[in-house]
Amino acid sequence: MRIRSALLPALTTAAFVAGGATALATPAAGAATQVIEVSTAAQLKSALTAAAPGDTIHLADGTYTGNFKTSIAGSSGSRITLTGSEKAVLTAGGGYGLHLNGASYWTVQGITVTGGQKGIMIDSAKGVVVDTVTVHGLDMEGVHFRNSSTDGTIKNSRIYDTGNDGRGMGEGVYVGTAGGTSDKSDRIQITGNTIGPDVGGENVDIKEGTTGARIVGNTFDGSGLTGANFDDSWVDVKGNDVLVENNKGSATTNAGYETHTQQSGWGCGTVFRSNTSDLRGATGDKQLAINVTNAGGSCVTTVYSSNTVTGGKGLTNVPVTP
Repeated sequence: MRIRSALLPALTTAAFVAGGATALATPAAGAATQVIEVSTAAQLKSALTAAAPGDTIHLADGTYTGNFKTSIAGSSGSRITLTGSEKAVLTAGGGYGLHLNGASYWTVQGITVTGGQKGIMIDSAKGVVVDTVTVHGLDMEGVHFRNSSTDGTIKNSRIYDTGNDGRGMGEGVYVGTAGGTSDKSDRIQITGNTIGPDVGGENVDIKEGTTGARIVGNTFDGSGLTGANFDDSWVDVKGNDVLVENNKGSATTNAGYETHTQQSGWGCGTVFRSNTSDLRGATGDKQLAINVTNAGGSCVTTVYSSNTVTGGKGLTNVPVTP
């Protein structure tokens, strides 16, 4: 492992040993940030536990076998970056490929995560950005913002081939936790991604208890939806005040987008605008581009006329807003 430092004052003299190489320790206050060059799994594990705000961990192309995790946090003005090309592949034999547990203000960029139970897990972390990654070949979900992880983003990424354990799960992007409202994974942005094919659950699942998700400019492919656990649409919204805009979807088993109330007062305030839905080949009972299951009363869903549909049985089951 090789470390390159910016031309700023001295580092502490302590060192840590990783993969047989000695590397300088975390910088002292006001000291240089580091570019940590990594080429082995052991070096990556050490770098993840030793990184400091402002540092960049750069992965050489190659396969990194194991489960990788960190609980080190950056800051809003001094992020920590894990980066590499799509040929830098984290391969897990089980468990999580990459686990950011309390690791706020990280950027994960460019790499591939495959194998294991789940791809990229983000727990109790603020401001995590996942950018231009590839996630595939998983037993369950691809990328999960959980345990009140707020203000996170996944963008420009590709997720496919999830939910391979036969239980009918495997969402592409999962926000929150099912079964209650204590998980406040709020203001998650899901933008410019390509999700599917062979995603066993919904391409995107927004759980009750979460607020303010933004699902914008994605391409969804529902080929591979199992239909188990009511997974029969590209997007299922059970959180509040969600924007779904400028997405394109094809190859669903039933509907394109759905809203549900799993907990009282949730699944409300969703806005659908300028989405394109291709329902040709759908065989379910609804076959609507936007199926609102919780309309009425104070639980309002807004469907604009800018949404379009090809095939199926229609655009929506609620009044359309011009």
